[in-house]
Amino acid sequence: MEITLEFSGGAELLFGNKKTHNVTLPQKENDWSLGDLLIWITDNLLVEKPEMFLQEKSVRPGILVLINDIDWELMNTVNYKIQAKDKILFISTLHGG
Repeated sequence: MEITLEFSGGAELLFGNKKTHNVTLPQKENDWSLGDLLIWITDNLLVEKPEMFLQEKSVRPGILVLINDIDWELMNTVNYKIQAKDKILFISTLHGG
C-alpha cells in the first residue's frame, strides 16, 4: 500500500531533514492502523532522537497529526485504518528557546 508521509515544523530534522516520504507499506495480515505506522516509521525512517517523536504508543504532545488534511483526533487517532494514497502530515509545534 502506497502512502505519503510529510514532516514539517522541525519534525523533518528527525528524518534526515527530508520533508516528504513516499512509502510502500509491506503487506500484513491485518489492516494497517496509524499506531502500527508509528512503529514502522520509528524502525524505518527515524534517523535520530525517537523521544522527540514518540511517547509511549503515540506521537509526543506538541506534534499535530493530519490525515488527508483532517485532524487525527477526528479520525480515531492511533486506531485509524490507513487507506491507500493517504497523506499523513506530522507538524511539530515544539521549539527550543
